[in-house]
Amino acid sequence: MRLGVDVGGTFTDLLLHDEKTQRTYQAKTPSTPEDQSIGVAAGVRLICEKAGISPADIDLILHGTTVATNAVLEGKGARVGLLVTEGFEYTLHLAKAWTPGPLFGWINMDKPEPLASLADTRGIPERMNARGEVVRPLDLAKATALIDDLCGSGIEALTISLMHSYANPDHERALRDIVAARFPEIPVSLSSDILPEFREYDRAITTVMNDYVRPIMKRYLSRIEDRLKLEGVTARLHIVRSDGGLMSAAAASERPVHTVLSGPAGGVTSTMMLSRRSGFSKLLAFDMGGTSTDVSVIIDGEATISRSTEVGMFPAKVPTLDVRSVGAGGGSIADVSELTGSLRVGPRSAGARPGPVSYGRGGTEPAVSDANVVLGYLPPVLLGGDMLLDVPAAQAAVAGIGKTLGLTPEQAAQGIIDIANEVMLGALRVITVQRGLDPREFGIVAFGGAGPLHANALAELLGCYPVLVPPNPGVLSALGFLEADFKNEFVQTFIRSTKGLDPAAVWSRFAELAAKAQVWLDEQEVAPADASIHYTLDLRYEQQGFEVSVDVSPETVAARGGLDPILADFHAVHERMYGVRFTVPVELVALRVVARGATPPVDEAAPTAKGGNVAAAIVETRPAFFDGVWQDTPHYERGKLGVGDRVDGPAIIRQYDSTTVLLPAHYAEVDKHGNILIWPVSKGK
Repeated sequence: MRLGVDVGGTFTDLLLHDEKTQRTYQAKTPSTPEDQSIGVAAGVRLICEKAGISPADIDLILHGTTVATNAVLEGKGARVGLLVTEGFEYTLHLAKAWTPGPLFGWINMDKPEPLASLADTRGIPERMNARGEVVRPLDLAKATALIDDLCGSGIEALTISLMHSYANPDHERALRDIVAARFPEIPVSLSSDILPEFREYDRAITTVMNDYVRPIMKRYLSRIEDRLKLEGVTARLHIVRSDGGLMSAAAASERPVHTVLSGPAGGVTSTMMLSRRSGFSKLLAFDMGGTSTDVSVIIDGEATISRSTEVGMFPAKVPTLDVRSVGAGGGSIADVSELTGSLRVGPRSAGARPGPVSYGRGGTEPAVSDANVVLGYLPPVLLGGDMLLDVPAAQAAVAGIGKTLGLTPEQAAQGIIDIANEVMLGALRVITVQRGLDPREFGIVAFGGAGPLHANALAELLGCYPVLVPPNPGVLSALGFLEADFKNEFVQTFIRSTKGLDPAAVWSRFAELAAKAQVWLDEQEVAPADASIHYTLDLRYEQQGFEVSVDVSPETVAARGGLDPILADFHAVHERMYGVRFTVPVELVALRVVARGATPPVDEAAPTAKGGNVAAAIVETRPAFFDGVWQDTPHYERGKLGVGDRVDGPAIIRQYDSTTVLLPAHYAEVDKHGNILIWPVSKGK
């Protein structure tokens, strides 16, 4: 039995899968921002009750967490000390000389303070060159004095990031040994371990970010493991990485920077699985929760892996699934700007507490969920009857917005939803239109608690069909955690022109990285039959500033032949990505090895409801506001819809973890996997 746990800003989602019976159980419980482990423990109790099992029956817990992300965004991380090469103390301040803009953005930019302050930075007398040769020997006496001064000042963690340590980490390791001997209680991160790649600022900020969130992550994981033990859970806890892979809780506490996009990764993983099973090769993942919306592109069952991401205004050079996030969710607050008198929605969120007004937990400002309640899109009872909504309170709050703007409550609610949809539409356009992709060639997968509420409207705006609503949309990210593989990446910077390069220099370095990958697989207790190792070279044309990753097959690595076939692949990839290839020499930048440990697929049981009697699935008929008028709209119980059943819009389809809005001039049908597929009538049968 595997349990996926996804902690969101409003709800904590859990999905339990029993491999023997192929049954899944789901639960949603309010998140507890003051201590996420409290909400997780409550969710474990609830889902065990639903499944009729003991917490000790759970074999594996797979957890996506936003602890690292929130610590950086809220500026509530640890006090980090930084050791750099003497003369490079301002590395974090100089950064990349980037400002948002044009000019207006630069004028208004509120540049954040670095994650490690200048007062907590020390320059160490030493220097390596780019080939790993010692230019200035490490002065151990001065280094020890500087370490004593810094570590005795009250720092909570220490980062060591010296010039060109990716080429030769000896000086960083010598400094680590000094700290370990004199201040063993202070956790230390080496840039040559966290990111052994060139580019000075990226390496430094990524390693500092690791230390900034490391004490917080360690405390959180300790708390959650303690709470789970109190609940009687004996299963191992694994954390989801930003690239959709898994790592042990121990590894996550040492390298939490790899979890900065842990939360959205589960939904993208599930969308990849849906693409492969449903036969739709091009899909947009649309994950709308209570606080934010995450979108990504799936082509041929695969998502794009980015080598870097941003957390707030700080870059983090770690492998991540290519996800765009915007501050629009069910809890996004609507208000009227005092400056312009216009309606605004988000990015402020009501969160889990107090939550939207309709939740009855003390919220006073109307949110997107309240607008859905006012328009009749959300029924007054959610979570299978566990949650009653305060409809009059939502109506009063939205009416207050309408009064300020001179609008009826319905017009105000529609305006709130339209603005939220436009914000999310902007994110979808960024990952499609602005990258040369036609959204009309894609379907859109709606998930998250609020995704199915808004997906039909967004599909209508973008022209992307079908809208695919999976069987468990509200907890799909938790399902993605269950389907994630163990994964880790090992990299070595090796900047050389491929012209005249001895291929043996490449193959020998691949062998060293593969050996490290195998050690990691053994540490994660991955069975040999489930383990695999993948090889990649980062290449670029000479004088280019950025590189392109090219896959290298294990057979090519084993053959230890020439590099010409790989260079041909590079030219083809470059031309496909940028529309051009050059005849200048190609430069090798880095070697990468990715270790994977496969996990069993989640084979859910086929839908049990018999099709053919759609009317029997109608729970009630309630008024809902469509196309500017109130219309009597049937509400269907999703569990009573069978394979092949068709529902004509407008309609509301209800289930425990989410609610699907089917617009007029559209219809929905249930496919053989239990997915709801929404199409416009103009494209229908």
